[in-house]
Amino acid sequence: MVQLEIACFNLDSALIAQQNGADRVELCDGFEVGGTTPSFQTVVKTKELLAIDLNVMIRPRGGNFVYTDEEFEQMKLQILEFKKIQVSGFVFGILNEDNSVNMKQNAELVALANPFPCTFHRAFDEVEEVLKALEDVIYCGFNTILTSGQAQNATEGVKRIAALVAKANNRIIIMPGGSLRSSNIEFIRRETKAQWFHSSVITDDSKMANPKEVIALKSNLK
Repeated sequence: MVQLEIACFNLDSALIAQQNGADRVELCDGFEVGGTTPSFQTVVKTKELLAIDLNVMIRPRGGNFVYTDEEFEQMKLQILEFKKIQVSGFVFGILNEDNSVNMKQNAELVALANPFPCTFHRAFDEVEEVLKALEDVIYCGFNTILTSGQAQNATEGVKRIAALVAKANNRIIIMPGGSLRSSNIEFIRRETKAQWFHSSVITDDSKMANPKEVIALKSNLK
């Protein structure tokens, strides 16, 4: 079954996503920097009101994906906090200075998050050796990789996404994301053969999910 995840930056957007057919919400803060960890209070309230799955972003700040020891400790504490309230999964990604996958830190966070599944977010689009990075992320124990195919958007990166889906061979979910809209999702689905798709469905300056676009995206995935 083809499924749709909506990235939401507030509770109202999460409710819009649920009410209009999304299969899962990725909850974040920090819209301007591409997503950071939401507050504990926001996650608690959102979980209370959602019947669909709720994944939580674990990212202490915007900018690069190389973290200090203090930031890494913060990420661990946040995972432990959110585990207590039984969120559905976690979204994070840590790189080394050379933009390779930080195997030690990622594997430690995945183990800490267990039994909840983890998504390696679009830090993946900054790696130098994409096929090696794929194997590294699989080895760390992630369930999903969110990627635009290392392009500005998933349409431009569609060939690389398709190659990743084929190379993954069902060992990990490859989830296209990056400017996915109802106007291009059929093309991306056809070309990549992916089963999960990711969009913020924000179509104006409100930072809110567009309910009509959620409906259209879901409809075009049937």
